Amino acid sequence: MTALDVEHAAVLAHLCDVRPRRHPSGTVFDVGVVAGHPEHRVALALTGVGTTAAATLTERANAAFAPAAMVFVGVAGGLRECLAIGDVVVATKIYSYQGGRSEDDEFLVRPSAWSVSHRLDQEARRLLRGDAWHAHLPARAPAVHFQPIAVGDAVLDSRTSELARRLRTSYNDAVAVDMEGSGFAHAAHLGNQVHAMAVRGISDHADGEKTAADRAGGQALAARNAAAFAIALITALEPGAEQAGEPGAGGHAPGVPVIHNRNIARDNAHVGQQIGVNLGSIGGSR
Repeated sequence: MTALDVEHAAVLAHLCDVRPRRHPSGTVFDVGVVAGHPEHRVALALTGVGTTAAATLTERANAAFAPAAMVFVGVAGGLRECLAIGDVVVATKIYSYQGGRSEDDEFLVRPSAWSVSHRLDQEARRLLRGDAWHAHLPARAPAVHFQPIAVGDAVLDSRTSELARRLRTSYNDAVAVDMEGSGFAHAAHLGNQVHAMAVRGISDHADGEKTAADRAGGQALAARNAAAFAIALITALEPGAEQAGEPGAGGHAPGVPVIHNRNIARDNAHVGQQIGVNLGSIGGSR
């Protein structure tokens, strides 16, 4: 899923043979194949901003496509000076920072957290051992960081606000902030623990200069780099040689290339899993 048009466009640029797939509830997925990799199919949707929308459409996509993997892609606000605009952050852990107990003189945090799929984490790290993924970029490759992120339904554009202080005190290993990742991660966890990963590009530094960074093209650069890394990850997954048969509960069409997910839960009836990718926005930066 992507929350912003600029993120959706960045992913769509890597796809071909794209056709709309309309869900009965109204969601329109763009379903196509990765350019040059016809065996890798991708379902792409636009969620809008926020954790609730991300969770709802992640569940919807998981039910409709029974994907081998789900990837949430877009932009984020950076919380570290070492992160340059356009750098890519692959979330090793996703915090939901808004949970807690409010008392008279303090807020006691009660966070939820989800760790990245080990399988996708391993494949993503392998991409950095060579430069093959650079082929998906039109310019110099950005730095890629494997670090935690923090997520909540608020735009952070300050280093001194109450929220900024809370993140620094209670989530000080998080290097970026976004607005959809926790909803995505929770829905993926509940959906037979489908393999899921959040990939985002740094579009600003959440320091009061977000508007200026956006005007300078920070969002477009961040979305482009995150999409390129996500597409490289997708094509690194092993496609199956078989073809899907009649449509099942997951809505597979006849003759659709499949992905074999050897680690899927035993109670999932789909042995050949279509690679529906939930490409989503990341955006503490809006």
